[in-house]
Amino acid sequence: MLSADGVYFITMRTMFLYPLKFKPRFLEKMWGGRKIETVLGKPLPAGKLIGESWELYDFPPGVVDQSATWLSSEVAAGPLAGKTLHELVGQFGNELVGEVPLVGPQGQFPILIKFLDARQDLSVQVHPDRAYAAAHPEAHLKSEAWHIVQADSGARLLKGLAPGVTRQSLQAALAAGTVESLINAVPVKAGDCFYLPSGTVHALGAGILAAEVQTPSDTTFRVFDFNRIDPATGKLRTLHVEQALQCIDFSAGRAAAAPSSGLVSCEYFCIEKRRLERGSRRAIQPGRPIVWMMLDGRATVKTAGYSDSLARGDTVLLPAALKSPAVEAQSDCDWVEVTFPS
Repeated sequence: MLSADGVYFITMRTMFLYPLKFKPRFLEKMWGGRKIETVLGKPLPAGKLIGESWELYDFPPGVVDQSATWLSSEVAAGPLAGKTLHELVGQFGNELVGEVPLVGPQGQFPILIKFLDARQDLSVQVHPDRAYAAAHPEAHLKSEAWHIVQADSGARLLKGLAPGVTRQSLQAALAAGTVESLINAVPVKAGDCFYLPSGTVHALGAGILAAEVQTPSDTTFRVFDFNRIDPATGKLRTLHVEQALQCIDFSAGRAAAAPSSGLVSCEYFCIEKRRLERGSRRAIQPGRPIVWMMLDGRATVKTAGYSDSLARGDTVLLPAALKSPAVEAQSDCDWVEVTFPS
């Protein structure tokens, strides 16, 4: 059967899993822009500065925007259209996630996937580690990675304290408004990849479009915000200096490491850059969930009973229990592949 949006699937009496695309959640940000549309081709709300496109997310009630219900990605197409990611976790269990453990007592999907468009510098910030999150139930562990999709000439990001920076010297720089001088500035280009473990002071720089992979948390402590005025309030944005100072890993101060060429491997997720030439076909190894973020080209992902097209800007979740999954390239394709450690 051919659906209205051009997706092929076999009608069945019982629901089955297939490569899943979800409706994005667009977040307007004072530092955001329009590259998610102009570079990635994702239609955005007119006249809005969009800083984030949440591609794959699953949050319990109360964690994000004081939501009274689960805030979870909604399937965009196919027999499961309209179902949320959290509903699929409950319905399919290991068929969806394999042996990858869920997060927390409520069974949260273990990863958050975004695109970020920084028209301006983001705030200098830090995220909680396990110890802080354990002592503060309202905070959640956050380690993340950025894959640079596109960067304007001269773009840079901030990552990690410079050698010798202490809590006292950082506090003095915060008081003097010179904190940026104590953080490593790293030039970036498309294809660079950066891992930012919890406790790392960092800021995504102006002119960068990034794919972000992170543990499922929305806890951010701002250290410094370049003295910007929030147009929504007419005031300086709120900082969280005391919380940040409790989270910053001062033992990690060192010269900035060079970015990796598209590879991150940590205890929470693994990121690799994949490429498939036009006309090629590749089988996909089932057994564990995989997330793809398409960066360029067009392809078709297939499994028993289902076929869907992939293009630049698409994100797709490949469940663990797919039958005979494969991908075929209609043009040269590049994508970010996210997997989970064994």
